[in-house]
Amino acid sequence: MPNVKTAISVEKSIFERMDVLAKNLNTSRSRLFAMAAREFLQRHHHKELLKSINHAYDDLSESDPLIQKMRPGHHEMVKDQW
Repeated sequence: MPNVKTAISVEKSIFERMDVLAKNLNTSRSRLFAMAAREFLQRHHHKELLKSINHAYDDLSESDPLIQKMRPGHHEMVKDQW
């Protein structure tokens, strides 16, 4: 997939921390920012997926044993991605 160059503005402290991390990981800042953006997009996707799952079960009663058993599981599936 082709890359696109862009200019972004970030707080100086974030830039400095990303610079140190890039050096520690032996990668470029550009690659590190791309990795961070990719991870952020994945987290957002997981949140949207959880919303869709919950919406699919909206017509069932909250007291339904199936719902009570499944909802905590949904959160467990995505909590580390947030």
